[in-house]
Amino acid sequence: MQPPCLGACSGGIAVPLRRHNHRLASASRATVSCAGAGGGKASPRGKENVWSVDNDRAAAEAARGSKHRRRRHPGGRCLPPPLSPGRRKGKDAGAGSRVLVSGAMLVEVETVLQTQEPVIKPSWDTFASSLSGIWKGVGAVFSPITAEMEPVGVGSKEEYLYDCYTLSHIERHTDSEYGSVIRRKTNWVQLNPHGEAEKQSGGYDSDKRTADLPAHESFDLKRSDVLDEDAIAQEPGIVYFEDGSYSRGPIDLEIGEFDESKYFLSPTYKFEQCLVKGCHKRLRIVHTIEFNEGGANIQIVRVAVYEEQWLSPAHVHVEDDTPVDIKPLSQRKRTKPSDLTGSWKVYEVSATPIFSEERQEIEGGALFVYLCMETVKKRNLPESSIFFGEEEMLDMQDVTMLWLPGGVTAYVDVDKDGILCIGVGWYSEEGINMVMERDYGTDGKLREVRWKTEVKRRWYQT
Repeated sequence: MQPPCLGACSGGIAVPLRRHNHRLASASRATVSCAGAGGGKASPRGKENVWSVDNDRAAAEAARGSKHRRRRHPGGRCLPPPLSPGRRKGKDAGAGSRVLVSGAMLVEVETVLQTQEPVIKPSWDTFASSLSGIWKGVGAVFSPITAEMEPVGVGSKEEYLYDCYTLSHIERHTDSEYGSVIRRKTNWVQLNPHGEAEKQSGGYDSDKRTADLPAHESFDLKRSDVLDEDAIAQEPGIVYFEDGSYSRGPIDLEIGEFDESKYFLSPTYKFEQCLVKGCHKRLRIVHTIEFNEGGANIQIVRVAVYEEQWLSPAHVHVEDDTPVDIKPLSQRKRTKPSDLTGSWKVYEVSATPIFSEERQEIEGGALFVYLCMETVKKRNLPESSIFFGEEEMLDMQDVTMLWLPGGVTAYVDVDKDGILCIGVGWYSEEGINMVMERDYGTDGKLREVRWKTEVKRRWYQT
């Protein structure tokens, strides 16, 4: 089972980590109790809610003026001044540049095609059947600050390796507590000392995006090292759908007033979200996030990405030389912000938990209400983008979207009402974008999980 509070490396690719400090913008104030902080009382800081940063410091920085001042990373590293607004609006990047991170995209609803209507709760049996089987895939780890690829391991020649191949065996088993549980065992091998091909080639449009890497079938993955062993059950906090998609994480976050005498208590959680394309391919993104100072300051420890392809049922033997139509993530191009702009027809299913004094449960899981709706939404370019070619960084409050290889986007953001959103997206060149988002309120409770299928309205481009 997934415990409510996990270590920084659990369930992910195990390599030495650099912790990245991500401080989020302020909103309305909310006061809650925090078991992790021992219920102590914080000294007044002028914060407006539990996700906010020290507004006094921000105001003092703004008062100094924007005249070529330098931003300082929370860890103490000095960063170059940000781009001027005129240089980062209306374009993805200049020639030979790639957008790696940006601010949040601006989204507005143009038309409501269908108002919210209730839908039937997805069947656990159907979900377990869709999830079970032998899956082969690829994986990589990305910096939560710069979105660049980070090493997943060290090779025999003490060189960093940036890609991995995975083999997952997923099967449903009977469990005395939950009735049934889905067990997963993943083996892996590490490869690629060259890093990301697109970075070396210098931009989106270069043809030199591939390196001479060994094929997936050249490794005996069944005898390779074990990456992780896990089990998925109808635990509180999991929301699943019948095609095998799911969003997994705690239903309550330990946040509240900060007790400085217990500064060493930093709950760390794993948020795993999975999207399925065409029943036989899926994307899993795992955010590991540490909550400090009662939730006032969070550190995104790691962002791990896995893309996998279904090969056979779990009880059928599959040879290791079975080909897999998935390139390593280092050999894939990154999605551009302009790919997601324009009008989209969006079909959305939301799951909202119901809380009471005694938590209601159905078959071991929290009670959720499922609703669906259909809209037309318009996305505009983010207000800020960071170009790899210029190696310039904005204030960390501007970093929301990570633009990753293979059409993948990942983001952690807080809106004006203080709602924490952890989201992932998967874009394909056919003009389809799949999204999974997980929201938490200022009280630390799960508010909503949204599963979306977005289709681009291409006829507007004629």
